[in-house]
Amino acid sequence: MTDSNAAPRSPLVWASLLLVMLAAGMAIPGQGRVNAALAAETQDPYLAAAISFSTGLIAITLIAALTPGGRRSMARIRPAFQRGEVRWWYLLAGCAGAYFVLTQTLTIGLIGVAVFTVAVVTGQTVGGLLWDRIGLGPAGRKPITGFRVIGAILTVLAVLWSVSPQLRETEHELLILLLLVVLPFSGGFLNAGQQALNGRQSAAYRSPIPATFFNFLSGTLLLLLVWAVKLILDGGVPGQLPTQWWYYIGGPLGIVFIALGAVLVTKVGVLVAAMGMIAGQLLGALLLDLMAPAPGSVVTTATVLGTVLTLVAVVVASLPDFRRR
Repeated sequence: MTDSNAAPRSPLVWASLLLVMLAAGMAIPGQGRVNAALAAETQDPYLAAAISFSTGLIAITLIAALTPGGRRSMARIRPAFQRGEVRWWYLLAGCAGAYFVLTQTLTIGLIGVAVFTVAVVTGQTVGGLLWDRIGLGPAGRKPITGFRVIGAILTVLAVLWSVSPQLRETEHELLILLLLVVLPFSGGFLNAGQQALNGRQSAAYRSPIPATFFNFLSGTLLLLLVWAVKLILDGGVPGQLPTQWWYYIGGPLGIVFIALGAVLVTKVGVLVAAMGMIAGQLLGALLLDLMAPAPGSVVTTATVLGTVLTLVAVVVASLPDFRRR
């Protein structure tokens, strides 16, 4: 399917899609807050990441097995493979999500949340441009136009502006900082590819449920393997797990992000979907910091205006679609 064959959409439809992008992105900071709390309780960030993916896998398995729509969509998996619409390596897209979580675990403590966020967003926008250009997503090839490049640059600048108060507190040698930034940048780059492959699967299955299931299955297996290796090397025993239920909602929040993202990619392409969810991520983080601030959180004028600028960037990147239609 190519973008040129897509049905024209009214501004109202585009506004609705933008709201969905924001909702998908807003799940990310909530998931991050929960996973960080779980990592602090267990004193093992690798275990926390594995638990987050495992709870997501359990939840999406129940959805797929117990709902009529879930069972119908899972029944479409074999025919999609037989028609050649889905390749076996599409099912490994969840490993990119697991890699993203690992980069988060390994680098945030060293470079800080602000630098990590800028590196991830830059990787997502660059990846969105590239994956759209080569046609990895279900919408087919999208040219690298001036509006799309400007929108991508505005997104990175908006995030840079939004986290600028925290950036001033980062103290590292430039070379070490650049080396560490490679990990979250690559995590964001692969995350955009993950969304593209999820979109292809959602288009083939006519539902995001199977793609979401395979994402959590492959990601859970990878993270459990990493945690097992870490456990063998350290020789440690995991601490006591918390009993409060909210420590385990990180996985279900991930389902919201992955499932909605898989649908959005089929509608607006990889780049615009990534940018819209980035805007939602900043908006969700802003609301969390206002309503339930974490220790050390900072909300400034730059934070608010940077979040608004990401919305402007999404509109700019979408202008070619408006003009053509």
